[in-house]
This record gives sequence, C-alpha cells and structure tokens, in this order.
Amino acid sequence: MVFNFNLFTFSVPTQKLGLAATLALAIAGVSACGSGEQATDADGESGETTEETATATEMPGEGIGVTPGYAVLEELFQTEIVNIGLERMGYTIESPKELEYATLHVDTANGGITYTSAHWETLHEEFYTNSGGDEALERTGTYIANVLQGYKIDQATAEEYDITSLDQLQDPEIAALFDTDGDGKANLTGCNPGWGCELVIEHQLDEYGLRDTVQHDQGQYFALIADTITRYEQGEPILYYTWTPLWVSGVLKDGEDVTWLEVPYTSLPEAQAEVTEEETSAEGKNLGFAVDQQVILANQAFVDENPAATKFFELVEVPIDDISAQNQLMQDGEDTPEQIREHAEAWVADNQALFDGWIEEAIATQ
Repeated sequence: MVFNFNLFTFSVPTQKLGLAATLALAIAGVSACGSGEQATDADGESGETTEETATATEMPGEGIGVTPGYAVLEELFQTEIVNIGLERMGYTIESPKELEYATLHVDTANGGITYTSAHWETLHEEFYTNSGGDEALERTGTYIANVLQGYKIDQATAEEYDITSLDQLQDPEIAALFDTDGDGKANLTGCNPGWGCELVIEHQLDEYGLRDTVQHDQGQYFALIADTITRYEQGEPILYYTWTPLWVSGVLKDGEDVTWLEVPYTSLPEAQAEVTEEETSAEGKNLGFAVDQQVILANQAFVDENPAATKFFELVEVPIDDISAQNQLMQDGEDTPEQIREHAEAWVADNQALFDGWIEEAIATQ
C-alpha cells in the first residue's frame, strides 16, 4: 500500500473524499503494521526501521522529557509529526499545552514549553523579542515554507464593484456592502485578541485611514469564520482575514469564491518595520503581510543540551499542501487528538524513507 498526501487536494468534493478515504487506509496500515515493524525492500529483504537504527546506538533522548506547545488545534498535526521524531530518538513526550501565542513564547523561553512548531518567523517577531529573543530562544529550520495571510472578499462583490484594494473601504458606500450589524461600517472577520495578526490588522486600520468605516470583529476566529462562510452561502458579501495553510481556503476557493485584496503600500508594526513590499507580495498582489515561514521555536537551554533534537528540528519539514489537506480532514470531523495523531503517523509512514533519513542524521550529531 502506498499513501501519498501530495497527490491530493480538496478543490472539489470528490478529491476531498478521496483524500479522506486514502488517509483512512493509510492509518489502518500504520495501526495494523505498527510503527516499529521491520520494513521490506523491493527484493523482499528485510530492512531496518528508524527505531531499529536508533536502538543500535545510544538513544540521545533517553530519560529526557519534552513538553510541546501550540496555539490552535489546527497546529497539533504538525506538532505530532515532530513528537514522533523525538519519540524515536528516545525522548519522553509530555502532554502538549495549548496556549495563546504570546504566552506560548514566554513559556518556551522560561522552559515550561520545550518547543513549538507554530512560530511564524516574521509575524511573531514581537513575541520573540519580548520573550527574551536569542538569549532565551532558538529558531531552527524551515518547517513550513511560504505561508500567506491577508484580507479576502467574495469574488462576486469584488467584480460587481471593482474592489481590488483594502483602502477602497474608506468609501462609506463600499464599506456598507460588508455591514452585518447595521452600523454602516464594514465588518471584518479578524483575529483573536493576542494573536500576531491582531497587531498587524489594528496597525493597518489606522495606517490606511479605515477606522471610521471598518469594524474589526474579534473573538474566537473559527466561530467567526464559520458565520462568515454561512453568510457567503446565503449570497451575502463577506470580508475576512485568513491565512494558509488552513482549511478555509478549501471551502472558500481563491479565484472562484473569493479573492485577495491588495493594500495600497506596505506598512507593518514597528517590530516588522524593515519588511519590504517585495516581501509582502505574492500571487501578483501586495497582501500587506510578509510571506512567512513557520519554524520550530525551542527553549535555548534545551537546544544547547540536545544537539540531536536540534538537528532534527533543523531538518524536518512538511509541505504546505499536506497541512491544508489534514486541516480539511479536521473540518470534516476527524478532529480528536487521537485522530490527529493517526494523521501524523500516516504522514510519517507515507514519507518513511525521508523521515528515517532525518532521524539518522540527527542521531549522528550527538
């Protein structure tokens, strides 16, 4: 059986069903075979798995506990992939902690959290600096590359009113198209208080002169975006912040259902002041947020004392499409921690040779 995340997208329902069905088969295979069973090569000869290779030498993580952290459940999949690698090097994984981003950074610096795979290198710069920066924390590798974020509106309203840029919402008549509570202002589905994107949105509402015409709706993002999707399905205009990878882009498809809005020029909070227009541009538009990468952020003392784990942090990476595909499975109901762990096990099984190589190289550094 071969399972390949990279073959699947969820741009149409049949593809989404195919992904879910194939993932289920892969998970069944992982459960039936066990992660430590012997692999067999093309000639029928048995080969060593990562666990056998690791036990042939001293396990670098023997007796060492690791506490992972994340901020939203959609980040648990990428966390569990890292956990699997650490487990196979002998580390004991404690229960992951779910914390808001600012607290997550502080707790990682203080050692309450060992690592998080949910650090956005540019977006979270202020959290990083305020938590002790390079003296307390270490950013390693490029775990998920080319992550995007910005503002979107529905395609129909964009075309009917020729809306292409966020600053067009300065016009009260344009803003009123997106009014959902009757106050005449556009309602922007935005970020949770305490998220890095909150700082950017609040800055840009001031910078682009939108305070009088746009209301930043905040609360639990996933509850707000569910309401936004419902309004779209009812034929109403929508205005919202989003990012990739995320299941929302599989429900509201870019270029079909929705479109990115540009910003008039790049302007970001002080911690990101050096970011250029080139660095905030993607798909031919200035999205206003830096095209970012998610990296593994770890406690500095742990990094200094655990070269094998640090090397693994540097090596491990997951394609952005695989994250989006797994997030869609969560949206379809496979969202318990146990199911998410199974998704991670299936991903590792599908990428076994690559994953084994990361483990072997990491162990060799101790």
